[in-house]
Amino acid sequence: MKTLKLLAISLAFLSISFTADAQRGVRIGYIDMEYILESVPEYQEAATQLDGKVQRWKADIQKKSQEIDQMKLNLANERVLLTKELIEEREEEVKIKEDEMIKYQQDRFGPNGDLIIQRRQLVQPIQDQVFNIVQEIAEAKKYDFIFDKSADVVMLFAAKRNDISETVLRSINRNNKRKEVTTRREKKEVEQRESLSDEEDAVVTEREKIVEDKKNDREAAMADRKRVRDSIRDVKKAEFQKRRDSLLDVRQRRKDSIVNARNGGNSGVPPSGDDGDDDDGGNKKK
Repeated sequence: MKTLKLLAISLAFLSISFTADAQRGVRIGYIDMEYILESVPEYQEAATQLDGKVQRWKADIQKKSQEIDQMKLNLANERVLLTKELIEEREEEVKIKEDEMIKYQQDRFGPNGDLIIQRRQLVQPIQDQVFNIVQEIAEAKKYDFIFDKSADVVMLFAAKRNDISETVLRSINRNNKRKEVTTRREKKEVEQRESLSDEEDAVVTEREKIVEDKKNDREAAMADRKRVRDSIRDVKKAEFQKRRDSLLDVRQRRKDSIVNARNGGNSGVPPSGDDGDDDDGGNKKK
């Protein structure tokens, strides 16, 4: 019903405008807010962080739910052993835990919960920026109407030539680059870029994208070659270490063999033909 009312109002405005401005024609444009948001890096980074929070909140709720289920199971198993007062006390504990979980769910995912508030805080600055840029574009290029394609107003047909989303997005990027400027050279480059028409800026943007893609391809190829070199180096290093360990093992076995041989030659056994007792006896006889 709300969508139909908005559509009817929009059509009424268009009819009035067509009648009043039939001589000069009506300029209509539209934007795709969802596309613009998806293309703004700051929004994507913040959205990723928010998604991380959402996953942690869901994990907390699941943990609380499992604790409650375990408490109910324990109570069911022990009910026959408990007095009426203890059963009521345990049931009250379960009820308190359930109320805490419901409150936690509402605080995080309810109509006024953290998720809605933080999403609104996340989108609001970019929406304000888009609104201001749309006002500037409408005044500069004499647009009569500019709609948001992703809003409640139903667009049964939208010619691509009337889509000014790229123009809005380029203006956002220009504003961001202007904030990042720290040197005179960078400032001059930004001013030169801003002096380009939308068509010229689109050509330059496409050329920059091609250069960036080639750079990324080169870096990816270099990374692949480095991985191959590192892999070959690791294999050679492993083979060298294996040969080294083998040589050291052979050398150690030879050394052990020599030591054992020497220990065997000095074991305390007299050489053959050398009898010490006989000599002593001969001396005594003399």
